Amino acid sequence: MRKALRWLLALVVLIGTAGTAGAATAAEPKAVDIKDRLLSIPGMSLIEEKPYTGYRFFVLNYTQPVDHRRPSKGTFQQRITVLHKDVSRPTVFYTGGYSVSTTPSRREPTQIVDGNQVSMEYRYFTPSRPEPADWSKLDIWQAASDQHRIFKALKPVYSENWISTGGSKGGMTATYYERFYPRDMDGVVAYVAPNDVVNREDSAYDRFFARVGTEECRDRLNGVQREALVRREPLKEKYAAHAAENGYTFDTIGSLDRAYEAVVLDYVWGFWQYSTLKDCASIPADAKNATNDEIWNSVDTISGFSFYTDQGLAPYTPYYYQAGTQLGAPTIHFPHIEKKYIRYGYQPPRNFVPRSIPMRFEPWAMRDVDTWVKHNARQMLFVYGENDPWGAEPFRLGHGARDSYVLTAPGMNHGANVAGLVPDQKAFATARILDWAGVASATVRENPSAARPLASFDAKLDKRDVQREPALRP
Repeated sequence: MRKALRWLLALVVLIGTAGTAGAATAAEPKAVDIKDRLLSIPGMSLIEEKPYTGYRFFVLNYTQPVDHRRPSKGTFQQRITVLHKDVSRPTVFYTGGYSVSTTPSRREPTQIVDGNQVSMEYRYFTPSRPEPADWSKLDIWQAASDQHRIFKALKPVYSENWISTGGSKGGMTATYYERFYPRDMDGVVAYVAPNDVVNREDSAYDRFFARVGTEECRDRLNGVQREALVRREPLKEKYAAHAAENGYTFDTIGSLDRAYEAVVLDYVWGFWQYSTLKDCASIPADAKNATNDEIWNSVDTISGFSFYTDQGLAPYTPYYYQAGTQLGAPTIHFPHIEKKYIRYGYQPPRNFVPRSIPMRFEPWAMRDVDTWVKHNARQMLFVYGENDPWGAEPFRLGHGARDSYVLTAPGMNHGANVAGLVPDQKAFATARILDWAGVASATVRENPSAARPLASFDAKLDKRDVQREPALRP
């Protein structure tokens, strides 16, 4: 009897244990695939997923209001990409300020923190453009609000620290985002970001071109630029033939002659924006005795005769619209060229935007951002290149700034980055980025000189070279 009772009790315990184990197993949440988590966000849809070793890479559409002040007045689809590492890692929020690349890539801060990367296509760059397009809704606050909504949507998925970044217009964009939504990001890394506070005062650029590089290099560049205007008529014939062959037209800028001069006047700026001092060896040393083909080829290589055509300008209409309404645009002088050779000078952004799009400049927009940065910057890093024309008017920090820095990479152009800083500044900047991202080790916090990127360099994934784009736009 006792033996039977013991057997019955053992059976009850066994059944109870099995039931408890089963309940515990059922209670454990099933892991949700990152794609499913992203697509569960209201307004998020998948365009495609592309494989990359060690990551998941998604190209997505996110539904945005055309006007964040009046969300009910229509929406558009904004492209974003997500380079997914792990939800336990920090996230870098990147925009170049233009169209987004749909090829997996990793910006410098993403490599430094070994994190995820969210990249945003700037509003009104196709295909992220409302139809029909109300151009009055293309401004820096609306774009910052795009970023804010994306961040709020993704923060529950990527809950660790976030850092925003971008180069050139993207660096400007990261700065404006911080100005309007300072509580979103844990840090900002803005590369080569122009700061045209007073649009009509551009003497800083003239001073830059008077001393950049070496006198020999400046003389070579100035000589070719002047000679291209001296030989305007025969080279315009070559330009006309080039345009006819490629189907180029000039309705937006107004004429082939205007386009020709615009390309030539971009020449010196374009060289310093994309080249370095060693590249001066490729510039004709004796422009007056150079052939027409040598002058043409040098200007075309650096400035690009296709750019001021209707076909070349069209992809950049949103940029020139913003330059002519809020961002400002540089104007420089050419003391090495006689006035008789210059018919138009640096043309304003209005000349590069179809006349059907109305424009009105708002001089207070950049003054507001500049004042805010000086007095309120927190955990912001600005990196400039010594030989980059766009750095002639940089952001500067005032007494109100905290844990924020402006650093310059010697000899570098518009592709300046943390890796190009002098060693102690490079280590310091790396340490601050790691700290803002919440992944600095105790060793790095105690000794910033020990700071190194957490991820190894990947030649395909990490973009170190400046993207070749037309001059006179950041």
